Amino acid sequence: MENPTRTSAPSFAGTERYIATEDLKLAVNAALMLQRPLLIKGEPGTGKTMLAEEVASALGRKLLQWHVKSSTKAQQGLYEYDAVSRLRDSQLGDPRVADIDHYILPGVLWQAFISDEPVVVLIDEIDKADIEFPNDLLRELDQMAFHVYETRQTITAKHRPMIIITSNNEKELPDAFLRRCFFHFIRFPDRETLKTIVDVHFPNVSTDVLRAALDTFFVLREAPGLKKKPSTSEFLDWLRLLLAQNISAAEIDAHSATAVPILAGALLKNEQDTQLLERLASVMRSSTRRST
Repeated sequence: MENPTRTSAPSFAGTERYIATEDLKLAVNAALMLQRPLLIKGEPGTGKTMLAEEVASALGRKLLQWHVKSSTKAQQGLYEYDAVSRLRDSQLGDPRVADIDHYILPGVLWQAFISDEPVVVLIDEIDKADIEFPNDLLRELDQMAFHVYETRQTITAKHRPMIIITSNNEKELPDAFLRRCFFHFIRFPDRETLKTIVDVHFPNVSTDVLRAALDTFFVLREAPGLKKKPSTSEFLDWLRLLLAQNISAAEIDAHSATAVPILAGALLKNEQDTQLLERLASVMRSSTRRST
């Protein structure tokens, strides 16, 4: 069996679908070189989950995804023992009850450890789980092995997987867990980077429409008191709607100057922010009338 700590490090240079900044590419490659989990933080909608998909694609590896919920326990990533089904089968006289392996359900990390080829593992939104969740994975991520008590076997990784962990910063992660990760914060893209992202998704968008959409979007993100700033993915959804309905740059500018943006439901996701923009627009109109 290959020693999972002695593999040559591949490299990530972005993909055609995913515009990775230089610092993000450096972070991915540093995690690959150090063979440590890559902890990615950033605003929702900045492409954290998609990064794992594109890293797997670029490296030619299978992607195993573990989407964490508030009720998720670390043990579920290793395996689960279905004692309830075994009890039911014993009551029904099912002969399978003698084989305990039948009731062991491998989790994502078990699947990654026994894979014949290196894989990429996504642990998505780790901050949704209980605060003890990261600590409960420390030994397994360090040792690349875990013990199955019901069957008295130890599962050891054939190849060390590339582990990408995302967080939306909903809660602080334990220091002991952070020490074992390579950390990167995905900054919100600036105007030029966002234009590059748009070119990937909408290569034929007109210069005027893109200019108007970007102007509106960045003004909106800078609006004081906004409860939820629109994300990159929401901007792309909004731009898709503008193009589908053949909205002109003049129409985008006109709406943005006097009220909430046209098709604002793609950008604003609560009534407080909509009302805030309406009040700001009203104040601006009143100020304009007084000045004239």
